[in-house]
Amino acid sequence: MDIALIGDVGATNARFALLDDGAARAVEILNVAAYPTLDAAIKAYLAKQRDGPTPKHGALAVAGPVTGDFLSFTNHPWSFSIEGLRRDLGFERLEVVNDFVAAALAIPRLGADDRRQIGPGAPAAGAPIGVIGPGTGLGVSALVPNPDGKKKWIALPGEGGHATLATVDEREAAIVEWLHRAGRAHVSAERLISGAGLESLYAAVTALDGAIAPKLAAADITDRAKSAEDAHAVESVQIFCALLGTVAGNLALTLGARGGVYIAGGIVPKLGDMFDKSQFRARFVAKGRMQTYLEPIPTYLMTHPHAAFLGLAELLGS
Repeated sequence: MDIALIGDVGATNARFALLDDGAARAVEILNVAAYPTLDAAIKAYLAKQRDGPTPKHGALAVAGPVTGDFLSFTNHPWSFSIEGLRRDLGFERLEVVNDFVAAALAIPRLGADDRRQIGPGAPAAGAPIGVIGPGTGLGVSALVPNPDGKKKWIALPGEGGHATLATVDEREAAIVEWLHRAGRAHVSAERLISGAGLESLYAAVTALDGAIAPKLAAADITDRAKSAEDAHAVESVQIFCALLGTVAGNLALTLGARGGVYIAGGIVPKLGDMFDKSQFRARFVAKGRMQTYLEPIPTYLMTHPHAAFLGLAELLGS
């Protein structure tokens, strides 16, 4: 295939690269808030790429549902027409998928150094694989075998991050009730398992203890938790990891994901050994009679810095 533009476009950052002979090069990260439209961001990136031919093909992974030609981002005001964008860029082909579809498609291309196993387990050959990951939102997808097709795997799009959150203990139930009192009629998994979710957790646990929480960004809460300087930050991160384990276990049961469950997104890799020591794995398997079903299922942290690019290369057949 000729050179192609690939992009992983979230609600905070847009990562672009040129796909050349199956490898990504000229990687750049743009702040989406600095551009009025996706079209403007892409053109700003391409304007810097003066060496070599202009791409005529493209593939984008976007943080939102892809259900037709016109798309809107879930956590950012950008919207666009796929066909309109293709014409405006002068591309012959433009593929657009949900960002976690791209993450799922990347899994068969991951090397040994591109993932880190959390807890025990071993994948069952040819079994479905789940993908979940907190970032600005909470993405969910799956990879299922396709034995009769040209491609071995099919990635399933979905919006599982917006499914209603289930709590396990009194503290979690109190947090959800606090959110209800604050006006949140529906508390989804994403409401607490995301960057904004970590901020909500911190506000909730502080308020439930009768204190006033300082206004902190998710990165600040994580830093305070890692240094153990703020007990509410520590608790917030602990609950965050535990809830992620519960939701990931639900995903594994729903899919029959005996091929493993992969954690993507930008937050978990920053937690370091706090995540390894958390209740994530214990809560992943804590499903009563189904614990023996879940215990052999491995869980992995995706560590490749641009896994979506691998998935987009797979999508384009490069």
